Amino acid sequence: MQTLSVNNIEYKMIKLLGRGKGGYSYLVEKGGKQYVLKQIHHEPCAYYTFGNKIEAERNDYGRLLDAGIRIPKMIELDVQNERIVKEYIDGDTIFDMVKNETSVETYMEQILKMAEQAKSAGLNIDYFPTNFVVQEGLIYYVDYECNHYMDEWNFENWGIKYWSKTPEFLEYLKNSLFGDDVII
Repeated sequence: MQTLSVNNIEYKMIKLLGRGKGGYSYLVEKGGKQYVLKQIHHEPCAYYTFGNKIEAERNDYGRLLDAGIRIPKMIELDVQNERIVKEYIDGDTIFDMVKNETSVETYMEQILKMAEQAKSAGLNIDYFPTNFVVQEGLIYYVDYECNHYMDEWNFENWGIKYWSKTPEFLEYLKNSLFGDDVII
């Protein structure tokens, strides 16, 4: 079984969870407990410009905590290898629920509260539904990406387009490189 080292700690790789704009996320295990290990990548992204990705992850994590956004705890940050280990939130993504025609209506109050918390902190989070996992009735924002607030990218103007089987959601599903494996 392949392992990845984070700050000289070995994690056994279980499977690829998905690929995002900034990295690959893997389900890993250490000491009988599961985690998510994100390996930063430097692949081009036509619609997004990055600076120092690992520093952005560290800074964004702090900004999200300060804003009160429910996120998985960061366990390790390995700047040299550009790897992050975070708490694994076990559950379905909002994306999978929409894809499988499971209603996400019960989570709308929570996402609207998160959106308000983000806006109050001057932030937008990435509202794409692969970034939200449901565990024990609560939604978690499992990405650490956040940007300065702009109306154009808030939940009401952008994110909501992907929280049901809209034309935008169906187009994304049709063009997805990972198909069933899109779980970031």
